[in-house]
Amino acid sequence: MARPYDEMTIFGGNSNSALTDAICAYLSLPRGRAEVFKFSNDNSFVRIEESVRDNDVYVVQSFATPVNDSIMELLIMIDTLRRASAGRITAVIPYFGYGRTDKKDQPRVPITARLVAKLVGNAGADRVLSVDLHAGQIQGFFDIPVDEMTAMPLLARHFMRMRLPNPVVVSPDLGNTKRARNFAEFLDAPLAIIEKRRIGNNDKSEVLNLIGSVEGCQAVLIDDEIDTAGSITQAAQVCIDNGAAEVYATSTHAVLSGPAIQRLRDSVIKEVVVTDTIAHPPGVLDKLVTISTAPILAETIQRIHAGASVSAAFRSPDLLPA
Repeated sequence: MARPYDEMTIFGGNSNSALTDAICAYLSLPRGRAEVFKFSNDNSFVRIEESVRDNDVYVVQSFATPVNDSIMELLIMIDTLRRASAGRITAVIPYFGYGRTDKKDQPRVPITARLVAKLVGNAGADRVLSVDLHAGQIQGFFDIPVDEMTAMPLLARHFMRMRLPNPVVVSPDLGNTKRARNFAEFLDAPLAIIEKRRIGNNDKSEVLNLIGSVEGCQAVLIDDEIDTAGSITQAAQVCIDNGAAEVYATSTHAVLSGPAIQRLRDSVIKEVVVTDTIAHPPGVLDKLVTISTAPILAETIQRIHAGASVSAAFRSPDLLPA
């Protein structure tokens, strides 16, 4: 008997078309044909332009600016594909917006990450593929299987090839310590931690202390996302004030909202290394280096389709630090 999902089709919304095309190119597949646009009344519309009956379908859509439009596009695409009798639908969400709203840390506030996760499942997705969720518990907000990949090996390989003479990995806050420790192991470098306190809901924070030494070192700041860049630029200045020779910053998700570009441009950070989970126009920032997540997403999609081990994607020579 034939496998239930003989054909694989990859569609993409409007949030990150370049990444969708790169994934398709890696897999030597044509991009699925679909119309995804807005009417003059601001309503989103989707029309699938090819048969997907019983196909194994993957929809690539980051929850990037405009975030709510991106989410609605994905939900409508999933519903459209379900009504077109797709065999299995995997929502590929490289960047999961609202991920920072993952708990009630104040009275009478929502857990929006859980709400969005429920919407994706209720729209008809059978599984989710994402990259470096803000918090591990977000996987549990879904009632469908979630494969969370990490871009840390790709980012680590970039710095290993730079051959920094005396690197030290720095976590810009205590909550990011585990990610920073794992990154430090990749680089075989020591770890330092910046203790900070967030002030209210206005993206402001106060640095309290630096735990560890960066004197004479190349400090590599690591976080899962750079949003307004307030924390990362503040942490970079702390490193310089404590004797660091150079400061680099790296992050999976370059949200770069509000004053982020100007803050990074004016900062002491020498290079900002990010991935393409969120699309940005070329030349948006001279010191920005972008590494593609297409290989790791394509390898994972291929393994999901074949029913093979997803963790084997990390054993691919193209994805391992070297």
